[in-house]
Amino acid sequence: MTPRTRDQMAARLAADVPGGAFVNLGIGLPTLVANFIPDGRDVILHSENGILHVGPRPEPGREDPELINAGKAPITILPGGSYFDTSLSFTMMRGGHLDLAVLGAYEVSENGDLANWTTGESGAPPAVGGAMDLASGAKAIWVLMEHVTRDGEPRIVRQCRHPLTARRVVRRIYTNLAVLCLDGGRVIVHEMVDGMTMTELQSLTGAPLHAGPAVL
Repeated sequence: MTPRTRDQMAARLAADVPGGAFVNLGIGLPTLVANFIPDGRDVILHSENGILHVGPRPEPGREDPELINAGKAPITILPGGSYFDTSLSFTMMRGGHLDLAVLGAYEVSENGDLANWTTGESGAPPAVGGAMDLASGAKAIWVLMEHVTRDGEPRIVRQCRHPLTARRVVRRIYTNLAVLCLDGGRVIVHEMVDGMTMTELQSLTGAPLHAGPAVL
């Protein structure tokens, strides 16, 4: 069994983004999704700092220091793209204008609760920021994260231990080991990496897993 790399995780999620969707990519790992939107698929990527139609990362040496995403990483902008202030950006986020937000997370519960802004440790961010607006305003929330912490603790749990960003909002989780859907308090395994078994995946997950049709 070989876990997916960060790029492979992002590419796997990008393959499922529907054409015509307006999609916010959260900071960190989700920003990699912009590099893997399939050719010919019309997806409009939104960045919280006020950009529509974000493109993939620029080639080395061609970065524009004035063109960055919300995580301050260099980006490109595709034809037809636009820039605007953060008040308009947050109006889009809060007003239900985004079809999908792809967010990172520290934990996700079996009910779809999202904890992604702080672990509560000393020096952690003082406030939840735009993650709350995205989690409550986007029509769907997908999470892209490692399956376990660096210490081997599950990130998919029965009940989140960290402060919540929003309750019952996550619909799908893409990890380096599996693709999972959340439905009515059940964590359903849609797909696993080659060589992974349900028993192995369950041992790395803090919530009960249910096999979907593709893995039965």
